Amino acid sequence: MNSSSGDGSAPTEDRRPRSGGGRVTMQQVAAEAGVSVSTVSKVINGRYGVASETFDHVTAVVERLGYEASLIARSLRNSRTNVIGLLVADFEPFSAEVLKGAADAIRGTGYELVAYSAGGRVDEHVGWERRYLSRLMGTLVDGAVLVTPTVTDVQHDGPIVAVDPHTGRSSLPTVAADNLQGARLGVDHLLGLGHRRIGMVTGRPDLISAQLRERGYREAHAAAGVPVDESLLRLGAFEHDQGREAARELLLMDDRPTAIFAANDRTALATLEVAAELGIAVPRQLSVVGFDNIPESALADPPLTTVQQPIRQMGYDAIRLLVALIDGETLADTRLTLETTLVARQSTAQPEGAA
Repeated sequence: MNSSSGDGSAPTEDRRPRSGGGRVTMQQVAAEAGVSVSTVSKVINGRYGVASETFDHVTAVVERLGYEASLIARSLRNSRTNVIGLLVADFEPFSAEVLKGAADAIRGTGYELVAYSAGGRVDEHVGWERRYLSRLMGTLVDGAVLVTPTVTDVQHDGPIVAVDPHTGRSSLPTVAADNLQGARLGVDHLLGLGHRRIGMVTGRPDLISAQLRERGYREAHAAAGVPVDESLLRLGAFEHDQGREAARELLLMDDRPTAIFAANDRTALATLEVAAELGIAVPRQLSVVGFDNIPESALADPPLTTVQQPIRQMGYDAIRLLVALIDGETLADTRLTLETTLVARQSTAQPEGAA
């Protein structure tokens, strides 16, 4: 058998690791390459003292075997992991679109992206961000993006960017959409069609986005000289099931609204479901407008008129902002607000009987 020792020439025979499955070890790489463990360590860590031919050979073996140093070991060695965490309450449509944008942005940065979910039980786990950050920051990730965090007064050892953050004071860099203008666009659309009894399924009251969308609903009414009927507002909390309940209450009223503006697409789609169950035709008897423009909105029956916020772009910008902060760049603005637009589809029309 051909062999080599130390930093000498590489073996010609392709030897396989001696141990079975599981994580590939540095010892296995050394055995496969026919070199010492210290040589493998030098190659992996980019240290001097390895001949170029041996360096190339060991690198090829590392790639072929799929060897990867643990994140903790890498962190202890370099004080950096080159990994960014994206923390979400749950993998629902909004956070999934944010994640797509984050995946687009991470390419070519030299960083890896890992997503973590709190399991969707936000009501039971307010403050999940603190727990995740204490586990991850500094040893597993170099920075984190928090998507719709429940708290923003987090203590952290590295850069953090919040997407669509909770209310309250915070020094965190943020990426959000123009929720106020977007809500006005959606309600103005309904008012322009002739609707005057416009219900609203509101969002999570602890989120700035939800507060601004309700404010936009009210401002659009005020600008049109149409009083807001407080009995036409119901809490949907951005959740499908609660949105269904809110929509059912509105649609079972004796003098039900002729249109509903929902604070997000999940509750707008829930409203379409309830209308169908009650035999209310959309848009002939009821117009519905959502907010987000998630992919499912275009596939609804009928396709949903909605306010588009650039969710995927928000994820993209959040990662770019975070990478710049990790790399120590000085930024003029760390609070980004992206434009919203109206996407008119088939769920809205003039109220029944309008001229």
